[in-house]
Amino acid sequence: MITALLIIWLIVVSIQLMYILFVFSRTAFRPSVASPRTATAQDGVTVVVCARNELPNLIELLPLLNDQQYPAFEVLVMDDRSTDGTQSFLENDITALTNVRHIRIDREHEHVTPKKYALTIALKKALYPTVLLTDADCRPASTDWLTGMVAPLASSQKSLVLGFSPYEHQPGFLNLLIRSETLFTAVQYFSLALAGRPYMGVGRNLAYRTQIFFDNKGFYTHKNVVGGDDDLFVNEVATSTNTAVSLEPATFTWSKPKETWSEWRLQKRRHLNVGSYYKPGNKLRLGLLTGSHVLSWLLGLVIGLIILWYELSHHSFTPNEWLLLLSATSAFAFRLFAFWGIVGRISYRLSHTVHWGIMPFMDILLAVYYGVAGFLTLVSRRKKRLYWR
Repeated sequence: MITALLIIWLIVVSIQLMYILFVFSRTAFRPSVASPRTATAQDGVTVVVCARNELPNLIELLPLLNDQQYPAFEVLVMDDRSTDGTQSFLENDITALTNVRHIRIDREHEHVTPKKYALTIALKKALYPTVLLTDADCRPASTDWLTGMVAPLASSQKSLVLGFSPYEHQPGFLNLLIRSETLFTAVQYFSLALAGRPYMGVGRNLAYRTQIFFDNKGFYTHKNVVGGDDDLFVNEVATSTNTAVSLEPATFTWSKPKETWSEWRLQKRRHLNVGSYYKPGNKLRLGLLTGSHVLSWLLGLVIGLIILWYELSHHSFTPNEWLLLLSATSAFAFRLFAFWGIVGRISYRLSHTVHWGIMPFMDILLAVYYGVAGFLTLVSRRKKRLYWR
C-alpha cells in the first residue's frame, strides 16, 4: 500500500510541476510590453457598466471613467431596474460627465438572465466597435486603463483582451482567502491563454470587439445560466490566436471584496455553477490542475503520518520504498519552492496581490479551499435561485 501511495504522490506532484514550470512560467516571465501611455490608440471604445442599485459606487466610478485618456470613447451605464435613486442621478446629475450616457431597463425578461439582457442591449446600442466591460464596484488603476486594455487589439488577429481585477487589501482571514483565490485564478487563466488554451476572463476587466459577440450569437447558448456573461462567453469564443492578455498594473481595475462569509459563499456558488458548463477540454485541464494540487498536499500528509507510524511501531521500509520515498519527497520539495518562486513572481507582477513571503501558506490554503469546495459541490443537492448581484 505504501508503494502505491508513493507512486500516486509522485505522479500528482509531477503533474503540478508540469503546470508550474511549463504553464505558469509563461505569465511569470513574459516580457513587459509598451506602457499604456505610449500604446497606440485604436478605434473608438464603449465602456459598459451594468448596475443595479449601485448608486454610491456609480457616484465614485463615473468621474474616473469619464477622465480616461483616450481619443474617442463613451461610457454606457446600463441601469437595470434600480430602485435606490440611480435613475434620478443618471438623469439629472451627470451632465458634466460629457462621455457618459445611460440606458434604463425597466423589466426582467424570462428568456434571458437580467445581466446578459443588459449587456446584449448595451452591445447593440454601443457607438463604437470595441467594448470594455467593468463593474460598478471596480476602480480603474489609472487614467490609462482604457488605452492599455484595448492596445492589444491593434493586431487585426486579436478580438479579445483578458484583464485583471484584484481585490483591495483589508485585514482578516476572509480577505486573504479572497485575494489568494483571485490571484491564483488569474495565474490560471492568464497562463493557459498564453499557452494557447484560453478558457475564461472576468467581466470586471474584459475587452472585445462587438463583432465577435454578434458572430457567435452573443450569450445564446447559455442565456438562462446565471452568471457566465464573462467566463462562459470567453470559454466559447476565445482561441489561441484571437485572445490577448494585459499584465500591466496601469490596466487593472481594483474591486472591493465581500466582507461577510455568506456574501462570499453566494458569489462562489455562482462561479462553481458556471464552471460546469466549460468545454470538456477546459474541465479536464482544470480538473488535473486542481486535483493534483489537493492530492499533492493530502497525500503528503498521509505519507507523513505513515512514516511516523512506521517509526513508532519499529517498521522499516524496503529499498524500493526508500527510493520512491526519496524521489517523491524531493519532487514535492522542488514543487513547493517552484510554486513559491513562480507564483510569487506573478503576484509581484500583478500589484503584489499576495505577499511573496506567505506563498507557502497560500499554497496550503488553496489546497484546503479547493478540496473543501470540491467536496461540497459533489454532496450538495440543494437547488436555490441565484441572482446576478
